[in-house]
Amino acid sequence: MNNAQLSDFFENLAHKPYCADELLYGLQIRPKKTAINMQYIQGNQPCMLHYFFFDIDRSDAVMAWHDANLPMPYWTAQTQKNGHAHICYKLEIPLCTSELGSQKAIAYASKVQAGLATKLGADVGYSHLITKNPFHKDWRVEFWTDRAYTLDYLADFVELPKKLSKRQENLGLGRNCTLFDTVRKWAYEAIRGHRSSAYDIWLGKVLDHCYSVNNAFLEPLPYSEVKATAKSIATYCWKKDAYCYQEFIDRQSRKGALGGKKSKRKPIASSEATLQPWKSLGISQSTYYRRKKVGLI
Repeated sequence: MNNAQLSDFFENLAHKPYCADELLYGLQIRPKKTAINMQYIQGNQPCMLHYFFFDIDRSDAVMAWHDANLPMPYWTAQTQKNGHAHICYKLEIPLCTSELGSQKAIAYASKVQAGLATKLGADVGYSHLITKNPFHKDWRVEFWTDRAYTLDYLADFVELPKKLSKRQENLGLGRNCTLFDTVRKWAYEAIRGHRSSAYDIWLGKVLDHCYSVNNAFLEPLPYSEVKATAKSIATYCWKKDAYCYQEFIDRQSRKGALGGKKSKRKPIASSEATLQPWKSLGISQSTYYRRKKVGLI
């Protein structure tokens, strides 16, 4: 493995990535030493994004980056028969998509990914999970640069969408953002019904809801990413709701304590509050003070 890009790609593979020789027959899970002998392979680890992959279905696909005035890719893998290709860009800072990752960073990366796909004219239906394996002899592989790029650098070359399209929300990094936003909005209210239950029960409910949303995607996210998102939402809502609910209870307790306190000051025998002169006049307390204010008493 003399090539630096290939060595790097192998190092960053999952221990047992998805792979296949014929996509029509479905994906397999194999140790990466076996998986690199197959035509297609899972290029990123389940909860760590090292690369952007794009699928371009035209005869001049391998030079799409050049035609779009984009930076050189890490490598390209081209079908020799029709020229269709996958283009790979390496990220300088890998993006964590687990519960430890930043949702803002994931949302930003999803827009950069969508912007690059649009400028390259890439297939909008591509799931970004499986890529043409650069180790395989069936592809014409070109290594363009060993440079990795920051998201900000790549963003300078494209127009970032203000909002992802419905198609983009259901594919690539858009799925992570859609899953997180959809489930968290549900969880903010649903947590109120679980104040008396255990955390594990609440986590199970959030996980079930995540599965339901994930199954609606054209290409569902792997279990590890769904579980990570569920744990992130469940933990945040559990802690936040417990704090807010306790604050509410404490406020109510303080109000009750203040309202129930009796004055320790002794009554003054000659005060109006003690004598209550309105009773002898046959009028109400409010009428007495109103008349007194205008000098009628």
